[in-house]
This record gives sequence, structure tokens and C-alpha cells, in this order.
Amino acid sequence: MDETGLIKNDANYVPLTPLSFLRRAARVYPQREAVIYGKRRMPWSALYSRCAQMAAALAKRGVKKGDVVAFVAVNTPELLEAHFAVPMAGAVLNAINVRLDANTLRYIFEHGEAKFVFADGEFAGKVCEAVAGMKNPPVIVDIHDNENGVCENVGECDYESFLAAAGGDELCLMPKDEWQPISLNYTSGTTGKPKGVVYHHRGAYLMAMGSAPAWDLQKHGVFLATVPMFHCNGWCYPWTQTMLAGTFVCIRKIDGAEILRLIKTHKVGALGGAPIVLSMIADVARGKKIPHAVKILTAAAPPPPAVLAAIEAAGFEVTHVYGLTETFGHVTVCAHQDEWQKLTPEQRATVQAQQGVGYPMLEDWAVLDAEGKRLPADGKSMGEIALRGNTVMSGYLKDPQATAKAFSGEWFKSGDLAVEHASGYLQIKDRLKDVIISGGENISSVAVEAALCEHPSVMLAAVVAMPDDKWGETPCAFVELRAGAGELSEEEMVEFCRNKLPGYMRPRRIIFGALPKTATGKIKKYELREKAKGI
Repeated sequence: MDETGLIKNDANYVPLTPLSFLRRAARVYPQREAVIYGKRRMPWSALYSRCAQMAAALAKRGVKKGDVVAFVAVNTPELLEAHFAVPMAGAVLNAINVRLDANTLRYIFEHGEAKFVFADGEFAGKVCEAVAGMKNPPVIVDIHDNENGVCENVGECDYESFLAAAGGDELCLMPKDEWQPISLNYTSGTTGKPKGVVYHHRGAYLMAMGSAPAWDLQKHGVFLATVPMFHCNGWCYPWTQTMLAGTFVCIRKIDGAEILRLIKTHKVGALGGAPIVLSMIADVARGKKIPHAVKILTAAAPPPPAVLAAIEAAGFEVTHVYGLTETFGHVTVCAHQDEWQKLTPEQRATVQAQQGVGYPMLEDWAVLDAEGKRLPADGKSMGEIALRGNTVMSGYLKDPQATAKAFSGEWFKSGDLAVEHASGYLQIKDRLKDVIISGGENISSVAVEAALCEHPSVMLAAVVAMPDDKWGETPCAFVELRAGAGELSEEEMVEFCRNKLPGYMRPRRIIFGALPKTATGKIKKYELREKAKGI
């Protein structure tokens, strides 16, 4: 084709950014409800105006392109606003896990070079401890949660006063380059210091565009924000919901009863969460059907089939996804097939526990061997999940070695072990570091956990390696029982496993008690590994 005379200009090329979603929602649906939090209600026009004024306020205080603005906050409207206000000032949003200790917060503030830290009152003391003694401490601004009476004054001012300093001025700087950073998210740091994962405007835009059709979300839907917005920017749903001009229902604490109340009160149609969130909901619902259809997106460790079956019995439609901080959240989905309806509930739950196929915006996915070659899709050959597409991070902040290691040729290497079925669906078998090698046999901790969770009294299970003089290492199980389940002995649990698992896979020890979890509901296996070493 003769391309003479064809040009690229401002009329036919615009850098992709989710900021355009907010601008459109405010223009097309100015009076539609955008945010609900307790008694607070906000339409799209007001949300846009507040975000643009906050951007102007940040600029007046010297925040410029590329500067980092940190938030230590839970899912209140202020953190939702930050997902637009901070990049509208040309800056980079750093939403930080509220469960981190002061030392780790200090490391993140220093490593990211945060200029401001907006801190929820519940975590104000920890933030003050973190900035004490810093050479270039960030300015602290208080977030007052008047809905729940969480109001501490430790910063130079509060959020509303900072916003008011804009004097009514508004600012919305659209990026000149879609590769420009939009957010900075730190990994959990379970094997060392947290790594700063850099997201770009292009990836955030495409993540939102891909999430809606992959999950069959409709415009104007009501979404309950059960995924912390400090975790992969809430799986990027602040941007997805804005694209759909839906309603974002904020929730401060994750509680099964409160989740069900909000679902009924606001006719919530969708929410997300780790398997622990599903367990909490199922435990409260106890088989009682919810009044309307609700979609749940679940990620993290593969949900045990027993949990999937229980949540489905309560009337929820569960979709399992897989992703990492480095991939803007989930990038594969267990896409539903019509023929699955012919399966029994147990069979369907087993299939739905698979991590599935790529999202629309994911270019390719594969299971690779140690030499980087694709393994056959036979459901047996286990290798490392590799991903490629527009929703893979730019890299790790100030860590070129870790960035180079993560990218191998045309792939981002996940560190997760999986098989690919003939259907093309991926199924995670374990994290590379979680595989237990006992007497030369590879044991999937996921498989053992799934067997343990089939017991009706078991809420959660985590299996790690325990040193063994004879076998090198053997499985050690940590089990959290359901509320009101009563007593369950180690011997009873071992006997239960006898009919579920081959001898070499059965746990040698079973420890009962509450499992340590991250703010996103993931089990802290690194803590359990240390405990297992001392048993």
C-alpha cells in the first residue's frame, strides 16, 4: 500500500490514559452517582472537580511531572480520588499497604522519594514514626474519615484543607507520552526489600479496557471496593469503573456480614477478593441465596474447590483470575464455557479453580521449561508461567538488575509453576519457592491445601516445607478452623488426609490456629516456613 500523504497528528493519535475516562464520565453522566461511602454520595461532575482541584493544589505546592505522592490509606473516597488527582498533576501515585511496619514505610518513602504522604488517621502514628529522622521527609497530610470517626491530626493540615488551598482552580495534565509512569506499587518484599513496580498510563488504560469484556461488566454497574486500592491499584478497578461510569461503593473494613449488607443495600453487582474473602462471605451466608446476581472475581492462591462450591451455593457467580503486581493485577481469566453448566457443582468448581486464558489486552501466555521452551499442553508438564503484553510493568524502580532478570527475551517470567491443559487453560501448581521436594518427589502445596480444605471444619489451610533428616523436607500444614467448628485433633486431620492424598504428600505435622495474612488476604507463607523450621 502506498502510504504517501498519511500522517500521524493530534487529530488521529492521542496517548492512552485512564484520565480520559474521568473526563468523559463527568461530561456525559455529570449527575450519575459515582461514589458511595456511608452517608457520602458524589456524582461524576463533583468527583472530576475534586480531582482537578486536588491536582491544582498539588501543583501549587511544587509537585511536578514524575514526583511521587504517597497514600497510606484504606478504601475511602480520598484514595479513589488520588487515582486521578495525582496523575492529573503529572505526578506518580504510590498507594502503600497499610499493614507495613514503620521501618518498611520509611524505606518506601525514601526509595520512592515521596514529596507528600496522605495518611489515614488509623495509621498516622506509624507514618510519623516512619518519617522521623529522614533526611528529606515528605510532608504529611491527614485524611479524616468522619464516617467512622477516624480523625487524627499529625500532619500540617487535613485533606479537605489541602484541597481548599487550590482556591477553586482546576488542573488536568494529560500525558504527552503514554509510557509516562502513572503509579508506583511495591511488592510484598517477602524475600528481601520491597521492589517498586512502575505502571504506565498505557497499561492502566488497556487494563481497564480489557477487564470489562473479560468479566462481562456492563456500564453503570455497582462495584464494591473489597480489593484494597493499595494492591495493584485495586486491580485497576478505579479506572475500569470510571470507564463504565459505574458506581464505586467504598468499604473501610473487610467483613463478611458488612459485605453482604452493602450488597443488599446498594444492589452491588460485582466485587473482587482473595479466597479468604470468599470464605468469609460463604461462612456468613451459610447457603442462603443472595437477592440478586453478584459476580465475584477472585485471585491470589487458587481457591479450594470446596470454597468455590460453597460460594456458588450462596448464589454468587465466581470467576478466577491470575496476575501479579508486575502485570497491573490479573491478566489471565478462567473464561466460562457454556458446557460447564452440564457438570456437577463439584466438577464445575474444580474447573473454575483454573487460572485460565489471557485477557484481551494480554498478547501471549505460555508455560516454559528451564531453557525457555514451551511445554506441551498436556495438563502434566509443569513449568514457569511466562507473559507478554501491554499490561506488563515498565520495570522495577532503581533496580536494573532485577528488571533484567524478570524480562527474559520476549517474556516476563512470573515465578509461578503451572501446567497447560489441552483446552489452553493454565492451572497453577505452586510458586517456585513453595514446591516441596521430599525424597526426590515434587509435592504441590496447592494440591495438599485443596485436600485439607475439603474438611467441613477447615476455613483455610497453608502447607510449607518442614526440614526432615530422612526425606530432606516434608509437608507441614497450618490450618485455620471455621468459627464454631469445635475441636479437631491432628490425628483426625491426618486420618482425613489418608483417603485424599498419597502417602508422600500427606502432612507430617498439622498446626491449628489463625493464619498470618497480608492486607490483601494472602497467607504469609514466609512466616510459616520459619515456624516450620523450629518444629
